[in-house]
Amino acid sequence: GSGDGQGQILQRFPEKDWEDNPFPQGIELFCQPSGWQLFPERTPPTFFVAVLTDINSERHYCACFTFWEAVESPQPQSHARNGEGEEEEASSPVQPAQLFAPKSLVLVSRLDHAEVFRNSLGLIYTIYVDGLSVSLENVIGNLLTCTIPITGGAQ
Repeated sequence: GSGDGQGQILQRFPEKDWEDNPFPQGIELFCQPSGWQLFPERTPPTFFVAVLTDINSERHYCACFTFWEAVESPQPQSHARNGEGEEEEASSPVQPAQLFAPKSLVLVSRLDHAEVFRNSLGLIYTIYVDGLSVSLENVIGNLLTCTIPITGGAQ
């Protein structure tokens, strides 16, 4: 009801760390620098890139695309009480307050290509919110194996 919540990783690719590129610990803290809070109204999606430096002084670009999903309010709705301390029947059903929780899509890379990151995360977001019947694993696999032609090179 009050204060900050805590971020949680729901799904990640790859599922296990690569030996030469381990998954950044505490990345959920960088996804919401203002804290994980519920909002009373839906906020437009946001995008930013944070630069994380590991113990070997190597940079990791952490692209975060955050959107807000509706959740039910965790606070119970109270009914009116009559003078004898008994609850009165409500004349109309009490609607729970709708709140919106942040959800972040994150891409971590050693390469600095913010626009590619934004477009890739935007595509994943569109597939998610439109409820398309496309496997997320296939989308990510296609993004990772996409060949980008060299400028001025052969088509």
